[in-house]
Amino acid sequence: MMLRLRPFKTCDADTIVSWVGDETAFRKWCADRYEDYPITGEDMAAHYRQFDDCDTFFPMTAFDESGVVGHLILRYTDEEKTTVRLGFVIVDDRLRGRGLGKEMLGLAVRYAREFLGARRVTLGVFENNPAAMRCYLAAGFRETASDEEEYFSVMGEKWRCIEMEL
Repeated sequence: MMLRLRPFKTCDADTIVSWVGDETAFRKWCADRYEDYPITGEDMAAHYRQFDDCDTFFPMTAFDESGVVGHLILRYTDEEKTTVRLGFVIVDDRLRGRGLGKEMLGLAVRYAREFLGARRVTLGVFENNPAAMRCYLAAGFRETASDEEEYFSVMGEKWRCIEMEL
């Protein structure tokens, strides 16, 4: 099967949000970007619509012959548009363990470099998400040295976010 990336469409949203099993998994996926849990496909589409008029935010859908299998966003983090950050990385939980996440990240990095002109590609992962960390390491990302540790207040706990770069 050949994995491909295309721009996110509203019709993808219900499928994507169905992959988030519980609130802990949801927060590992989106941190604090959504106030309420659970969300609907319409909530996701509305969140993305606020970026319709900007050229710095690119939600993408991964698909193969079977349909939609993954999702992520790419966004510029600097005015010079040389750094792209990946986020909201998720694959269909029924397909985990098959290398789809690694393959999807590879496609996203290629898109970031070839089409968006990125010199740096970064992402953040919560320390309590070892499966995602393994996926990112397998895709070539490495933890970056940081003077300051970043924590998010999530569900009454403090979660450490690890910065990674390719």
